[in-house]
Amino acid sequence: MLPSEKRRRGQDIEVLTAHWLTAQGLTEIARNQHARGGEIDLIMRDGETLVFVEVRYRATTRYGSPLETVTVTKQRRLIKAARFYLANNRLSCSCRFDVVGVTGHLSALEFTWIKSAFDAF
Repeated sequence: MLPSEKRRRGQDIEVLTAHWLTAQGLTEIARNQHARGGEIDLIMRDGETLVFVEVRYRATTRYGSPLETVTVTKQRRLIKAARFYLANNRLSCSCRFDVVGVTGHLSALEFTWIKSAFDAF
């Protein structure tokens, strides 16, 4: 698969995940927010809480869950990007970090949502 095809598939998965989370009651705020050292896939709101969402995809779980790919290093990058986003937008609010693991193919995706997957310390 070409890099441009992978990027397009990733964008499609993020859009579908945003729609799925919206159906679960969250409100979409932004997508693909780039910051120094990282990128936040989705920023959602759950009531008064701002939710930074990392979306991970694998076609199958043959070699493990997509959730397992969110390493401590990745968590640090997401925390840094979230802090930058909050400072840049002058926000002071309750926040959390969620991870959504997506498996399957575009015609039949499975979503596994981990709320408060890690903390920002």
